[in-house]
Amino acid sequence: MSIHHLQLWVPDLGRAEQSWGWLLEALGYKLGRSWDHGRVWRLGETGIVIEASPDMVPGMLHSRLRPGMNHVAFHVESPARIAELLAQAPDHGWRSVDADNGHKLSAEVTIAYLEDRDGFEVELVS
Repeated sequence: MSIHHLQLWVPDLGRAEQSWGWLLEALGYKLGRSWDHGRVWRLGETGIVIEASPDMVPGMLHSRLRPGMNHVAFHVESPARIAELLAQAPDHGWRSVDADNGHKLSAEVTIAYLEDRDGFEVELVS
């Protein structure tokens, strides 16, 4: 079985749409649905939801260093594609985050980390 969907609550939908929308579409996801407070991108059976929910507690911002989700890791087809994404990322609200030289799952992978303006981190793995 795979993940049906992953939902991220963000403080600013427009800002998240600029960064997450670009990244998800660059990874092959297609915008599937939009509503006032959110968007969902789909790749096969999996959805990634970005939502600025009115149910969020005001003033509480995301921190990957608190209990909860630390980051999301995406498969990327090649190290060359990771390099392309890293080069384009700053134009879409992402910055490169230094990673240690090892990977906990496999030493045989190429990895890169990006962080958006709201502190959400993604790992790109090839």
